[in-house]
Amino acid sequence: MTDTTLNRHLIPGRAGMLLAELGDRAVCCDLYDKAGAPVYHDLAGQDTHEVRELLTLVRAVPGPVLDLAAGSGRLTMPLLASGRHVTALELSGSMLKLLDARLAGAPEALRNRCTTVQADMSHFALGRKFGVIVLGTTSVSLLDAPGRKGLYHSVHAHLAPGGRFLLSTVDLAAGGKALAETEVEFTADSGRRYRMFEYWVPGAEARTVTVFPAVIGDGQVDVCTTSIRVLSADQLEEELRQSGFAVCSRSLLPDIGMRHHSVLIEAQVTA
Repeated sequence: MTDTTLNRHLIPGRAGMLLAELGDRAVCCDLYDKAGAPVYHDLAGQDTHEVRELLTLVRAVPGPVLDLAAGSGRLTMPLLASGRHVTALELSGSMLKLLDARLAGAPEALRNRCTTVQADMSHFALGRKFGVIVLGTTSVSLLDAPGRKGLYHSVHAHLAPGGRFLLSTVDLAAGGKALAETEVEFTADSGRRYRMFEYWVPGAEARTVTVFPAVIGDGQVDVCTTSIRVLSADQLEEELRQSGFAVCSRSLLPDIGMRHHSVLIEAQVTA
């Protein structure tokens, strides 16, 4: 998604002010499209949040793993390294190209345990069952209510008997400081430096994440942004129950910021 479809005037806070200062030099893109995918990959490479907890739960359940919204492999690669067979499902072709590149450089034994599929996590039919289906990185927040209903239906159809569905959400309502905007500057493993703004008014239905290069020189400036829904763990648990799941556990993950309180939910199909 480029400037032709993205309304830059809707980007709030200091990020919106910086964008306005850049004027026509700024080219906006979606964080998951061809231009934004490498930036997202850099962001994901900095974040090991929830990986250890997810792997612990996955190890307790046998069978192949389905990694939904796999992106460039933030969870796929650790799952493969743990010895599991993994199907990585991702809608963005740009993200899958990044994952394919990572797999190409991986050991053959690991690479042979992975299948990549380009599909929508809100509606998929793979013709097989999985011991574990994982939806990490709070990616459920990218779906609207009909999309989440489709997700639950598809997951229900693909879980093997005794299988587990693991998903996480950033529960901003679970405490933390009521800051309208936070800013983080960091250097990714690639060596690129970024300024990331997150804007959320407590009670709002979505938060806006906008990423700028940390050093702005002359010429074009690529700015990546996305809007992410705010879904509480209570809401997701109720939706799961209505879709034929029983919640087995709910774990509060270590904080990743001044107001981020991630929750990991483990569910299974109701007997």
